[in-house]
Formats: sequence, structure tokens, C-alpha cells
Amino acid sequence: MTNLVEMGKQAKQAAFVLAQCSEKEKNHALQCIAEQLEQQADRILAENEKDIQAAQQNGLSEALIDRLLLTPDRLHAIAQDVRHIISLPDPVGKIIDGGTLDSGLKIERVRVPLGVVATIYEARPNVTIDVASLCLKTGNAVILRGGKETQHSNKILVEVVQQALLQANLPPNAVQAITDPNRDLVMQLMKLDRYVDMLIPRGGAGLHQLCKENSTIPVIVGGVGVCHTFVEESADLKRALAVISNAKTQRPSTCNTLETLLVQESIAAKFLPMLTKFSQSKIKFHADFLAHFILSNAGAQVVPLQEQDLQQEWGSPDLNVVIVKDIDEAVAFINQYGTQHSDAILTSSQPLAQQFINQVDSAAVYVNASTRFTDGGQFGLGAEVAVSTQKLHSRGPMGLEALTSYKWVGVGDYLARP
Repeated sequence: MTNLVEMGKQAKQAAFVLAQCSEKEKNHALQCIAEQLEQQADRILAENEKDIQAAQQNGLSEALIDRLLLTPDRLHAIAQDVRHIISLPDPVGKIIDGGTLDSGLKIERVRVPLGVVATIYEARPNVTIDVASLCLKTGNAVILRGGKETQHSNKILVEVVQQALLQANLPPNAVQAITDPNRDLVMQLMKLDRYVDMLIPRGGAGLHQLCKENSTIPVIVGGVGVCHTFVEESADLKRALAVISNAKTQRPSTCNTLETLLVQESIAAKFLPMLTKFSQSKIKFHADFLAHFILSNAGAQVVPLQEQDLQQEWGSPDLNVVIVKDIDEAVAFINQYGTQHSDAILTSSQPLAQQFINQVDSAAVYVNASTRFTDGGQFGLGAEVAVSTQKLHSRGPMGLEALTSYKWVGVGDYLARP
């Protein structure tokens, strides 16, 4: 039977040890993890296959199965991500700012680990390694709770990580996983504020809402990506098409994938038929009345747009298409239906680009670029622990610095306050 209080105690003890470790010691542990992932690839892939078979038997969508799937290439890429984290500078101990006060007290703000991080996530076994590696690099212990779909994959991955930690002479309980699928354990975890310092949900809107309403631990909200791209009338339409294709079709199951395309009314008749080039990607369009008329006449696969579609993170080759009058209408639409994740404008107008930047309240805003760039690796942060869409503590892709806090350090010569 899973004892979360005991797990919390063990994580807190491990975090104390990790906080004292040097960058060299933490990097050695990460190197051991990368090597073990490759050496034990056959075991990992065999356990992952059990999850894949169960997912197929339970009728999960192709998009969810794709998120769940590990292949030799994906596992190698995960190991390489761990090695990349080794190459990144350790933020712990970094002096943010400081100086000497009139009183003679030397004061500095110094980065320190958060302590214990908990993550609740769904069918993404790569998250197990991403989060564990980032937490270890920053001296944090972590408690992982993956979805029941990843039960076998997460169990073997955490075993491999714990073996690597032992090899590196670090406490194996620095990385723990709740593999029991009992949903009551999620509610218990959200009340473990005595031991856990930050909770990061990675999943759908329902999971984030559950955590916001029930957690006594500070929650990082994010990861739900209803992302938009607005094609303004001055855009280079041929080049815009390539960006839209990348944003929607490169990997539809990700949170930074384009879900709603906004097209200015003045260019709709010319531009929308160009979208039929998506047919080779089997895109299904959900279009408003006018867009539906234009797309259907151009031979596209199109269905009428429903109100609920506009709040849908499809995770599949489905794309909403909405015609708007101008940039003001586009911005209002994004601020109404967006999730403050990633939104883009395609335009040749610098003033309109700046207006979009100023008025769209999202964690990442793009001008003439794909929303798929919202990623820790693409931003040079290493593998991300999450994408935050809130404004306190961290926003956007959360890399190493987002897993730290700071303490004030004051040094005097036997000073007393005047």
C-alpha cells in the first residue's frame, strides 16, 4: 500500500542531501541516468509495450497512444536530453544581485533549490525523465504521479533512475513515483504541503482545475494550449502557409500545436483555398460559416464549427478556421478563447506586429513564427518541466531557473541594527 506521508518524508530528506551537492556530483548522477537509459533500453521498451497494448485494448485515441509510445529513437533522444542538461549551467548558488548597505551589511540574493517538487501528468513517459533530470540538476527531490496509461513505463523508468542515483552515491528517494492507479492518491498528494513545496500538473484543463481547487501546495498552472495564429492581410501568404503547416502538422499531440487559425476577411477568399495543400496531412477543418463555404468549394475536408471547438485542445489533425474583420477582432477573439499559452501573428506590418505583442496576454507571443517554438529545448533552457501560463513565479517554458527560489544572505562585522 502506498504511504504518501512516508514518501514525503523520504523526499524531504533526500532534498536536504541534494541541496548540499556540488554541480559535479549532480552532473555525475545525470550521466549515470543517461547511460542506464541506453543500457536498459530493452527492459524499458518491453514495459512500454505493455502500456501500448493496454491503451489499444481500451480504445485510446491515436494521439494519446503517440504520446505514450517509446521507441529506440525516442529513448535515445531522452537520454541525449539528459546529457544536454548536464551541459547547462547550474543556477543553484548563483548570486542574482546584491550590494553593501549604508549600515555596512553586505546583502545578496542567492539561488537555492525549491526543495520537493510533485508532478501529476498523463500519458507522456518522457516527462518522467525530463522532470527528474531537471529537478536533480537544481538540487530538488521529486514525487511523480503519471497516469494509469503509463503505469508500467513510469515504474521501470523510475527504477532505472534510482539505480543510477545509487551508482552516483546519491539517495534513490530523490526520485519517487506513485504507480498505484488509485485516484484517491492524487487527492492525498495535493494535501502533502508539509513535505512538497510546489505542484506541477501536466495534462488537460480538468487536471489543472482539479489541482487549483483542491491543492494546499502552490500550483503551477499551464500546459493547456489552445494556440492561435492570425494571418493579417499584409502577410506573405505562401510563407505563411509553411508556418501554419509546421504549427499544426509537425506533431499535433503537443500543447504548442496550432488549434485555431484566424484569417483576415479581406484575404479569406484568396488564402483559404491554399489550405487545401494540407490534404496530404489529412487535416479536418472546423470552419465558421463563410470559411466553411470557401473551403468546401475548394475541396477541403470541412465540417461546421461548434462553439465548444474553440476551447478544444484537439491533440489531433483537426484545425478550427475563423474569419475575422481585423486585428482588433483577432486580439479580442484570442483573449476570449485562448489559454494564454502561445499565439502568433503573420504580418508584414511592424506597427500591427507591435500591437499584437502588446495586446495578446499569453506566455509566448510570436511574429512570423510557429507556435511550436514554445519549448524548453528550443528556448535554450534544456528539457522543460512544464509550460506555465500563469504570471507568478514563472511563465512560459520552465527550465532550470524556474525550479529554484532564492534566499537573502546578509554578512556583517558583528552588526546590530541601528
